[in-house]
Amino acid sequence: MTGLSMRLPLIVAALTALAACAPTAQVSKNRPPVEVGVGFGTPTAYRALAGPVTGSSLTRDFMDLTFGMESGRALDTFSRFEGPVTVAMRGAAPATAAKDLAALIGRLRSEAGIDISPATGDATITVEFATRAELRRLAPTAACFVVPNVGSLAEYRRKRGSDAVDWASVTRRERAAIFIPSDTSPQEVRDCLHEELAQALGPLNDLYRLPDSVFNDDNFHSVLTSFDMDILRMTYSPALASGMSREEVAARLGGSAGAVTGNPPDWTRAIETALGRNGSLSARKAAAEHALAIAQGAGWQDGRAAFSYFAVGRLMAGSEPARALDAFERAAAIYARLPGGELQLAHIDMQLAAMALSGGLPEAAVQLADRAIPVVKRHENAALLATLMLIKAEALDDLGNPGAAAALRLDSAPFARYGFGPDSVVKARMRDIAAVAGRAAKG
Repeated sequence: MTGLSMRLPLIVAALTALAACAPTAQVSKNRPPVEVGVGFGTPTAYRALAGPVTGSSLTRDFMDLTFGMESGRALDTFSRFEGPVTVAMRGAAPATAAKDLAALIGRLRSEAGIDISPATGDATITVEFATRAELRRLAPTAACFVVPNVGSLAEYRRKRGSDAVDWASVTRRERAAIFIPSDTSPQEVRDCLHEELAQALGPLNDLYRLPDSVFNDDNFHSVLTSFDMDILRMTYSPALASGMSREEVAARLGGSAGAVTGNPPDWTRAIETALGRNGSLSARKAAAEHALAIAQGAGWQDGRAAFSYFAVGRLMAGSEPARALDAFERAAAIYARLPGGELQLAHIDMQLAAMALSGGLPEAAVQLADRAIPVVKRHENAALLATLMLIKAEALDDLGNPGAAAALRLDSAPFARYGFGPDSVVKARMRDIAAVAGRAAKG
């Protein structure tokens, strides 16, 4: 029996119980992940996890990532840093940041072949930490962001709105600054380091069609994958140089200089509305259905179609469980065919485990959690890992094994602290998951 076919019998019996709007654990990764000693897998696992990438498709993805921006704006000129790159931190850096940055720089050197090293004082790239409130005044919708041609938040304030900080005006990268909230979870800090340092060094675009990349606004991946390292290695290929046109880069790589193939703006807006924090639940559900209708109308069978189904499943889980289950199954069928799609399947298993727990199927919840946990460990997502462990603990309580449940909660603690942050947030998450099981949180 395949992994996909196993899901339906595990969950279908819970549908009647779920029809009365039982609460669900809406816990998708926002940008998060690992405390010292929690035992995540080594970075070398990523190479084994990624599926084969043909030269032509990698070149197409590289061109689409490099010559476009998240806003949909096209870039005419290739830019990168020429020469060694140094990275320094300033501001109130959280305790885990230095270790996470050092690990990331090590991976960029060994896996992407970039001449990059840590520094103190002035550096090519500055990582500055400030409060979330300070950063939201400058970028209200961003968890963290990167700006060219500045070395501090104060300098960015002075230059904000000028061509100097417009990525489209950059033909050769000289300096950049990454701004990350200091008052957030260690996992979000690490995720920001991965995503923003990758964009400071390389592509500025995100593509929803990429299944195994942080260059994707679906936020499934929280650390750089082997695909991302391949893209960054291409960015710093000796065959390329800052100032080249799209046509020149394509000729050097043996690919096409065709226009960037992005997403229809109405689909992107619908997805952002569906999974955003603004708007009523009914409006968000309608937006998810609209995104799915666009995907189906376009005949997509890639990550965009799967993510559309996933969005519908998340929003329907509490009120229309049969619809949610169907959407999750369809999303899983697509992700199972995509290279690097195992992490997305683990996210779906978490949602299904929450549904099973809420619907009175603790055995199914345990099986789903057990299947997802090894995958999530390999991908270093502490928040998702802690969530799965806490769901399993609730299920073990339901199965009459409170000792095993208590031990699992204890084991989940370091992951929860890294993934969620302060104890108050950890306890709130525990209460949410306990509510899914229909009882008060333990401890």
